Amino acid sequence: MNQQPVVAVLGLGAMGHAFAANLLRKGFAVRGWNRTRARGEDLVPLGLALSERAAQAVEGADVVIAMLSDGETTQKILADVQSAFKPGATLCQMGTIGMEATDALLAQLTQARPDVVFIDAPVSGTKAPAENAQILILASGERSRAQAAEQVFSAISKGTVWLGEAGASSRMKLVVNSWLIGMMQSLSETVILAEKLGFTASELWSVLEGGPLAAPYAKAKLDMISGGDFTPQMHLIWALKDARLAKEASADARLPALDNIIALWQQAAEAGYGEQDLASIYQYLKTETKEA
Repeated sequence: MNQQPVVAVLGLGAMGHAFAANLLRKGFAVRGWNRTRARGEDLVPLGLALSERAAQAVEGADVVIAMLSDGETTQKILADVQSAFKPGATLCQMGTIGMEATDALLAQLTQARPDVVFIDAPVSGTKAPAENAQILILASGERSRAQAAEQVFSAISKGTVWLGEAGASSRMKLVVNSWLIGMMQSLSETVILAEKLGFTASELWSVLEGGPLAAPYAKAKLDMISGGDFTPQMHLIWALKDARLAKEASADARLPALDNIIALWQQAAEAGYGEQDLASIYQYLKTETKEA
């Protein structure tokens, strides 16, 4: 039986917290760090070694998970702790930080710590799936050196798709999130149209259910809309960040719908919807319609 690797989780927001909790439940030794220490204190009774400094969490860890807010933050923190990495450790960058930041991080790490295995591993899934270890991991990098990472992935996900050289996963994540964001915008507009024509969100689902258009994600968001509860699974502000990253990555490709969504969701964020679930774009559209 392979010994479980010691894992450090840098970033204990919704996703990082879920990763740490699942690892602890499955018997892993886990160190955690977050800029706001309180985010990890509830995991201490489960066995989390909560560190005051990121470098302290990383020291001696076989696998380091970075699940931080954006590319700039990720690059800065990992640059600060790279000297503390255990020789031959594995770094799993699991946040959605975009192509440019991922490529820069890989180049910097290759130069400074070539012994460290870099696995590009963003995830498909939000808060609830992460808490239930039902996310899908999009992984790329040297799989032949990723045995420790795969042990960790098995504990926090329903599966892993390997996509080739490091960096490929971050590119695919932008593709997936672009689709998800576009679907949320279309779904919100569809519900508004349905309501104008005398139907509820629940009635819309009753027509979709069982057919080829019945995406489980759509059902979850329709339930949010019906209940008026937009407790974030994915914050609108972070979805907007991902939309911008996708647009930047597209170079000269024409993506008019994505352009329009970026402009609209920026308005929604400025109107106070940024900290709610991205499904709250429905509520923003409804409010703006009433005020117009």
